[in-house]
Amino acid sequence: MSWQDYIDKQLIGSKNISQAAIAGHDGNVWAKSDGFNVSKEEIVRLMAGLGDPTQFHMNGVHVNGTRFVYLSGNDQVVRAKKDKMGLHCVKTNQAVIVATYNDPIQPQQAASTAEGLGDYLIQCGY
Repeated sequence: MSWQDYIDKQLIGSKNISQAAIAGHDGNVWAKSDGFNVSKEEIVRLMAGLGDPTQFHMNGVHVNGTRFVYLSGNDQVVRAKKDKMGLHCVKTNQAVIVATYNDPIQPQQAASTAEGLGDYLIQCGY
């Protein structure tokens, strides 16, 4: 399965994710959904925040040109929100999954889908 297939079939195809990207830890985007223009700089800042989330408390989480309010996270997961849109990011061994969802999708649905793919990629060595 290609990286784009993971985006199209596993994430967007689940109907639990509105837009998504998969990128390497270095910020290079491997695949993304149409219209989701997450930048290398945003990915690099996201990766840095996974190691030290205090910057998210002060500055929020920036993805696709949008500032999200940081809700919670740890060294592998970031949860954030802006109005009726949510953000769920999952770090794997080599990649990061960046996924947004819109109302009426519930945060738990998006989390389950994104983290499920993250777990699978970790099992595959990614």
